[in-house]
Amino acid sequence: MDKGQLRRKLQNCLLAMPPEQRSEKSLKACRNLIATVEFQNASTIMMFLSLPHEVDTSEAVLAAWQLDKIVAVPKISWEQRHMIAVRINSLDTGFSTGSSGLRNPISGVPTPFEEIDLVVTPALAFDRKGNRLGRGGAYYDRFFANEQLRASRCGFAFAEQLVDSIPVAEHDEPVDFLVTDEGIISCNTAKGE
Repeated sequence: MDKGQLRRKLQNCLLAMPPEQRSEKSLKACRNLIATVEFQNASTIMMFLSLPHEVDTSEAVLAAWQLDKIVAVPKISWEQRHMIAVRINSLDTGFSTGSSGLRNPISGVPTPFEEIDLVVTPALAFDRKGNRLGRGGAYYDRFFANEQLRASRCGFAFAEQLVDSIPVAEHDEPVDFLVTDEGIISCNTAKGE
């Protein structure tokens, strides 16, 4: 199955999930994420703002704030095709929402790469080696390629988004571990394996 076919299959899977099931599974996934050593030890966590059919990160963001952690989220520049991490202090205000449902911070203090301890990463699918199938823009691949970034990389998704293998290209950047509603998986992140 090529990346395009795999994307369509996973998008359909996410769209078919009933809202109450998505909510329950998101809560379990957030609790699993919060329990990780990486989350507990991080001072600054970069989270993603969930799309309507993705695993909802809200519970983990709120927990991070309760633990006095700094929360940053991606601020995407569509024209320049890149993203930066900006600090947020609210999940309710300060965002523009695109046609896809993606919330993008209107402003926010940029967070230097070297200050980020953990990056919680979305994707349509992950395999157990940490390879990810994004939505095709390569924003996270370019972000992860920055040499100043020393953060742990966490793939965050529903268990249904785990697949046997993902086709890997040279520029694809894997994650170090996966967190789903069913548990935590350490990945072998040797590139291209």
